[in-house]
Amino acid sequence: MLSAFTARPIIELKQRDKSKIESILAYGDRVIAGLNTGSLRIYRLNDPPPPSTTKLAKPTNGSSSLLDAQIASQSPSDLSSTAHPSQDDPPVSSSQGAATAAAAAVVKPTDLLREVDKFSTRAIEQLAVIKEASTLVSLSNYAISLHDLQTFEPIEAPLLRSKNASTFAVTSNIVKDPATDIPEIISRLAVAVKRRLLLWLWHDSELSPDVTEIVLAEAIRTITWANATKVVCGMNSGYVIVDVEMGSVEEIVGSGAIGAAAGAQGRFGAVSTASMGMMGLGGFIPKPLSTKLGQGELLLAKDINTLFIKDTGKALEKRQIPWHAAPEGIGYSYPYLLALQPPAKGSLEVRNPDTLSLLQTISLPGAAALHFPPPTVSLAHAGKYFHVLSERVVWKMDATNYDSQIEELIKSGKYDEAISILSMLEDALVKDKTETMREVKMLKAELLFRQKKYRESMDLFNEDEVHAPPERVLKLFPKIIAGDLSGVEEEQEDESDHEAPNGKANDEKAPRQDAIEVSSPQKGGAFTKYLMGHRKVNSETASIASSKRAHDSDDSVSIRGKTAEEQSQDDKDLMAAVLELNSYLAGARARLQRVIDPATGKLKPRKTQSGSTEEAFKSLLTLSKDESDGERERELQSTFKLVDTALFRAYMYSRPTLASSLFRIPNFCDPDVVNERLVEHNRFNELVDFFYGKKLHRQALDLLRRFGSPDEPDDIAPTLHGPQRTVMYLQGLPPEMIDVILEFADWTLKKDPKLAMEVFLADSENAETLPRDKVISFLSRFDTGLEIQYLEHIITELNDMTVKFHDRLVELFIKKLISEEADRGKEWDLLMERFVRFLKLSGQYKYSLSKAFNLIPKEDPLFYEAQAVVLSKMDQHKQALAIYVFKMKDFTKAEEYCNRIHKAKDAQPASPSQIHHGTSEDPDEAQPSIYHTLLSLYLTPPPPHSPNLEPALDLLSKHGSRLPATSTLSLVPDSLPVAELESYFRGRMRNANSVVNETRVVAGLRKTGLVTSQALLLLGDGIPGGQGGRNRRVVVSEERVCGVCHKRLGGTVVAAMPDSTVVHYGCLNRAQSGAAGGGAPLLSSQVGAWGRSAGVGA
Repeated sequence: MLSAFTARPIIELKQRDKSKIESILAYGDRVIAGLNTGSLRIYRLNDPPPPSTTKLAKPTNGSSSLLDAQIASQSPSDLSSTAHPSQDDPPVSSSQGAATAAAAAVVKPTDLLREVDKFSTRAIEQLAVIKEASTLVSLSNYAISLHDLQTFEPIEAPLLRSKNASTFAVTSNIVKDPATDIPEIISRLAVAVKRRLLLWLWHDSELSPDVTEIVLAEAIRTITWANATKVVCGMNSGYVIVDVEMGSVEEIVGSGAIGAAAGAQGRFGAVSTASMGMMGLGGFIPKPLSTKLGQGELLLAKDINTLFIKDTGKALEKRQIPWHAAPEGIGYSYPYLLALQPPAKGSLEVRNPDTLSLLQTISLPGAAALHFPPPTVSLAHAGKYFHVLSERVVWKMDATNYDSQIEELIKSGKYDEAISILSMLEDALVKDKTETMREVKMLKAELLFRQKKYRESMDLFNEDEVHAPPERVLKLFPKIIAGDLSGVEEEQEDESDHEAPNGKANDEKAPRQDAIEVSSPQKGGAFTKYLMGHRKVNSETASIASSKRAHDSDDSVSIRGKTAEEQSQDDKDLMAAVLELNSYLAGARARLQRVIDPATGKLKPRKTQSGSTEEAFKSLLTLSKDESDGERERELQSTFKLVDTALFRAYMYSRPTLASSLFRIPNFCDPDVVNERLVEHNRFNELVDFFYGKKLHRQALDLLRRFGSPDEPDDIAPTLHGPQRTVMYLQGLPPEMIDVILEFADWTLKKDPKLAMEVFLADSENAETLPRDKVISFLSRFDTGLEIQYLEHIITELNDMTVKFHDRLVELFIKKLISEEADRGKEWDLLMERFVRFLKLSGQYKYSLSKAFNLIPKEDPLFYEAQAVVLSKMDQHKQALAIYVFKMKDFTKAEEYCNRIHKAKDAQPASPSQIHHGTSEDPDEAQPSIYHTLLSLYLTPPPPHSPNLEPALDLLSKHGSRLPATSTLSLVPDSLPVAELESYFRGRMRNANSVVNETRVVAGLRKTGLVTSQALLLLGDGIPGGQGGRNRRVVVSEERVCGVCHKRLGGTVVAAMPDSTVVHYGCLNRAQSGAAGGGAPLLSSQVGAWGRSAGVGA
């Protein structure tokens, strides 16, 4: 029940008074009544008495006998509020009867201040006021008259050209003057005189002498101002909208009977508006009614047909108002639409203009007309009161408190009406409008949920203006989804029935656990009771139901095999509800992420703008007081945990495959709930992902070892068999967890060493930053080969220069090579090759070469090359070459060794003395090279070795130019024929000629450069604007300015720059310093170019 308005009689004519009230005008605390006798009565409106005094009220300003007679003639139902059923929403209406309200008055509602007799010779049909001009406008005797509002003396009575007037309308608006842009109050008076529409204009308080006349197609019956410049005129055939400034007339066209074109079907199949108007007996044509609504809308009504339009005349797509009878008058009092039924019914209908629902019916015996405050420039809600008048009584309709109205609608379950009214009301009129709207929408969402409209319910819960707390939403679901927050009562026998099927699920290894969960009988029974209400159990059928439950419990296998069509209705309802719950929880989770970081659990910085972060706090928390950031953080973490856990339960019930996607992101799921549900459904892959996300690594690795280490895969988790998942998991752990990594890498190394080594050798940041000492110590317990593999990786791939790692690797190489020498094969040769290559590439053995040399077997021919490499690192080149020449007898490797040493020396920066010797004309002064050492070993070997001429001659032929002539020839035996040294001498001469030729080429190039520089100095570069050489000229005209100070050069001393820029001689230093320091490029680009162009022009 809604009590939007209360009727309070303020004027009642005495029984002996034979006058009748024809019209009224209310403004401020004054009420002017126009009588049928032509008299005018002015009343002062008093404040209503306190509620405590109203109970003993007595009528004033009239005879009580008349009221008593009216009360006696009315039935009890007529004196109370009555409700008229509606097609859309049949409300229960209520109001106070006029007689009851009048009899309750103690204080006089009004005082009669004055009566103006003979104000007019006929009945005063209509009154209005132009407040700015202090003018009273009246319609009487078919003419418009203007009177002074204070003295009621005529200003112009009757108004010129207003004879035969039938109605009028006034409006006042603030309009900016287009010439001065100064706002002023413009008042307009529109008068209907048959087919003519006459318009008068007031600028502030001055009446303009000009009268505008617009002729329409038919006689005008009603006038309503749509806005400051447009007026709607109602006629028998329809409605038109007139622009009073432009003088244009536009017909209002819309669907239905009102505004329909000829031949169009109306609401009741009428052919046109003209034919529709002749429905009454005796050719009665209903009066076209119109009223202005809020937000630039108007309502047109004719008979029981309605049309909503914009103030521009465009029809709106709105349905018809479900009136059962044609109203006598219509109006709008913020924010309600009013319709006054004919005096025979004597009732006032209050409707919602948005939903068109009937909210209240007020009984007003004999009520004949509505009066609303005159249009002003005030707020829309300022005129929320209005008056209703009959021939003997005037009622003032007072609006009740908006908060109480909303409360009444909520109590009666009319949530749509409450939402609609709240959306129309301004924020200042309702206490905490935002929170009230949010609460009403949540109540409506709960109602939709009980009506099984799950999607609409969750969408409403998830609206930006609602953001319902998760606790409130989850209360609508059973414990299987909401846990302890569930507001759905579940019976114990349901739980017992539930345990048996679930107990068989794991043993029977059902292929689809989600199907088992959906078809479980316990999940829907209580949910259905919550939706439908508890039903009384029939005692005659109780035993049948009990035996059926027992049969279902025993035959759980058949239950599991049911298809979706065979599931019970309650299971289907719960499934549909949970599917829609997923979207709500996902939205709630997204809102939580705006204020709290799920990875760290810390609050994010609040936005200083009027942003959404602070509002998200208020919408997500159920706290009613200000709390510190620590308390908010804990509360948000608790809410986040609630949302994520509920989302997990919902996924497990409706879409189990989606549960893993929740675990791959930071979440607040309850580990106990997740562990229990996933183990129950044998979803161990998802459980591992969850443990990883929650950083419960030991539990996850224990689970992986449990299913991965056995020789045969487990049927409940075959994908976890083997070390693959464990290796991948260990690769994702940070270096800080090295103890856990090594503990669980143990069984993977025993199972598959090659795969398990990826934990330490993978190309990832975690593997590269592991503590290497601990890894090496761990691998040493398994296999020398694995330790060698890891040490090679960190030294060669990661460029680790730690000396002990290098020493350890050499030690392991030698140890493994010696131990496996007896079984020498291809693998042993590859290992030796890796060892020698490592010795050549490693640069750390200058610190522990002696240790390495001592470890290598001296007399083992297989280790000769390794010895040579170590001696080479010790700069013992002669001993290294002796191994290649005398022990290995590998002259090719000896030559390669010399080439490598020679290139290494060439790569080093040369000292000044070396540069001098390198450019000397006498190569004999050059220092002995590595090739000289090898040659001495060939030709003068230590005993007992004999000279070896063949490799010596080959070395001389290839590298003779790098050997000093004097010392080289002294090594050659005297018995060696000169012909054998031909290639050596050819190489020497070729090298000497190359040096001479190179010197000649360089001298020629220098001469060419000298000539070029001289030509550039004397002749210039020949480029326009470039260097002009000594032959260049600069023209200094009268207009030319200095490139530095930008003053005219005149006859002062000037200096010409190389780019032909001319500056004062005093500015020369500044110009040079600016160019040298990278200053402004005025010399070479801007000023220079301008100066050159000026010079050429001169």
